Amino acid sequence: MNTLKEGSKVPNFTVNDQDGNSISLSDYLGKKLIVFFYPKASTPGCTAEACNLKDNYKELQKQGYSLLGVSADSEKRQLNFKNKYEFPFPLLADVDMEVINAFGVWGPKKFMGREYDGIHRKTFIIDEKGIVERVIDKVKTKDHAAQILG
Repeated sequence: MNTLKEGSKVPNFTVNDQDGNSISLSDYLGKKLIVFFYPKASTPGCTAEACNLKDNYKELQKQGYSLLGVSADSEKRQLNFKNKYEFPFPLLADVDMEVINAFGVWGPKKFMGREYDGIHRKTFIIDEKGIVERVIDKVKTKDHAAQILG
């Protein structure tokens, strides 16, 4: 797993969001961006994480951040997730894993003694030039915004 690190330039990507709009990294040049990866829409941990970011969205915006959530879920599943919890930020439907692979968040995981490949829950804070400023590896799903702002 070759994860982007602090100081890495983020490769450009173009992926559809939950509404089928194409979203590119280049859309965010000149802005600070938070890209958070989660394993699966509408699961308990992913819901807690995204809801915590929603609850703190105004503060994140005040600090100048845009947000993108990313998983390998379909547009329809992302749309249902977004609508159900009224997220104010786009959710990318990275079904071909273009963004997931570009950031290096796919790899071996362990859960309940079982090993499998999946998306690692990680968050990348990217500066206005598209450079990774910070990587949050140990995401606290219920207190994630504080980790970003802290």
